[in-house]
Amino acid sequence: TALYFMKPISLTQFLIEEQRAKGQINADLRLLMEVVARACKTIAIAVSKGALGGVLGSAGTDNIQGEAQKKLDVLSNEILLEANEWGGHLAALASEEMDEPHPIPNRYPKGNYLLVFDPLDGSSNIDVNISVGTIFSVLRCADGVSEPTEKDLLQPGTAQVAAGYAVYGPATVLVLTLGDGVYSFTLDRELGSFMLTGRNLRIPEDTKEFAIN
Repeated sequence: TALYFMKPISLTQFLIEEQRAKGQINADLRLLMEVVARACKTIAIAVSKGALGGVLGSAGTDNIQGEAQKKLDVLSNEILLEANEWGGHLAALASEEMDEPHPIPNRYPKGNYLLVFDPLDGSSNIDVNISVGTIFSVLRCADGVSEPTEKDLLQPGTAQVAAGYAVYGPATVLVLTLGDGVYSFTLDRELGSFMLTGRNLRIPEDTKEFAIN
């Protein structure tokens, strides 16, 4: 609550301040986080339009898990791919909606990170107007690997550089960790920016659990 009355801090400002204070975020990782956040804003707009956007219903295809793909699954996947291909910070991407890792096209420079994601988790709920979200993880590409394969992407969770998720509900919320605490950002639709609304999030030691799908 106190954060609401403080001077608002944007995601970009937060990342720069973390880079200055702790030195664990380099320019490529900061750019990657900003690009992913921008893609999530685009997905949030598509989700919010619902039937008005003509994106509800099945795409008529299945993903690698054998699950029926929704039109928004396919659209969200394309949004994340197109947003992240050209920046020069990734060596490859992988998505639940694709059978194989997605290489960076040769016309773009390559970086040292790998991005894996589920572009629209819970998409079976979208036609009944229940919250859905995007899940992502950032890994390092091993030295000397120019064409990452599935083996290069199958790394343990402890190897993650960053991870997070976005929830598209009454508000669009981005929850992010860069390896030192968990932070939440809420999309200010008027400003078009994710603003810091929660620091050092933790599960209370004494609490009850619930799950939402």
